[in-house]
Amino acid sequence: MFKRHKSLTSERKREIFSRGATRSTLKNDLRNFHCLSHFVLSAGPLKSTPVVKHSRTTHFEIEILDAQTRKQICIVDKVTQISTIQDVKQKFHKTCPKWYPSRVGLQLERGGPFLKDYITIQSIAASSIVTLYFTDLGQQVSWITVFLAEYTGPLLIYLLFYLRIPYIYDMKEGSGRLRHPVVHVACFCHCIHYIRYLLETLFVHKVSAGHTPLKNLIKGCAFYWGFTSWIAYYINHPQYTPPSFGNRQVTISAINFLICEAGNHFINVVLSHPNHTGINACFPSPNYNPFTWMFFLVSCPNYTYEIGSWISFTVMTQTLPVGIFTLLMNGVISKSFLILSDRISKSK
Repeated sequence: MFKRHKSLTSERKREIFSRGATRSTLKNDLRNFHCLSHFVLSAGPLKSTPVVKHSRTTHFEIEILDAQTRKQICIVDKVTQISTIQDVKQKFHKTCPKWYPSRVGLQLERGGPFLKDYITIQSIAASSIVTLYFTDLGQQVSWITVFLAEYTGPLLIYLLFYLRIPYIYDMKEGSGRLRHPVVHVACFCHCIHYIRYLLETLFVHKVSAGHTPLKNLIKGCAFYWGFTSWIAYYINHPQYTPPSFGNRQVTISAINFLICEAGNHFINVVLSHPNHTGINACFPSPNYNPFTWMFFLVSCPNYTYEIGSWISFTVMTQTLPVGIFTLLMNGVISKSFLILSDRISKSK
């Protein structure tokens, strides 16, 4: 009996000990779960791993055909969708070195307009193969070369006539006559006009980096150089007749000429820094400078001042060649204004 009681007592102890161990284990598990849950909640929501998207670059093949014969000249491959016409011209020049980019004209259709250099391939591509027609634009020169040649020539040509170099006038006839003051004033005004042109071309105007056919340079130089020779020959001639109203006419016209030249310069400076509203540029507004108040009356006062300068020069010298040149310049300026207005209306 004693042994049996003793065995029962030991079994109870074991049972109690096992229950205590189980309870302590449960308590430890609950503590661990509580710590883990607290850690997860404090860490915040789980962030998903970003999926890396592999971009596919679309390439085009540009088939370039001769616009006259429709024969294939070459194929420019591996052209991306963000490439421009200028990029295509560069690659075309590498394939055909005899045609440099400024000489290349590309069209979508035969007889259609030439594509601008800034147009992207994606905007004109209907499929992965794009067909363009090539036209040789001929010998090209930069616009700044055109302007410098057009304005440097009249400056030098007028001075040659003013100095009365030999073989232009009869030296015997010219040596016995004194020059009227208007001859000196006219030379000064003419030089001021073209020196302003040259300085503004170099430092004020934002000349396009594009090119133009060589024939445009020849036509521009023929116009300016030819009329300057005609004007200078008459004004500096020994038999030149002074204006009808003498020095008063010369003085008033010269002052008005200088005012128009100053106004033209200040307007060109203002136009070189246009105001921008969104994407489009708008005409400047008048400011504290009195020469800009002409914006209240006209859109492009520089053209108004330009015509005013030549009208003043015509009245001051009172010669027929200057009057004809002023009329022609009026037509050229009017045409330029219409082209500018058309471009601005299209940009809006």
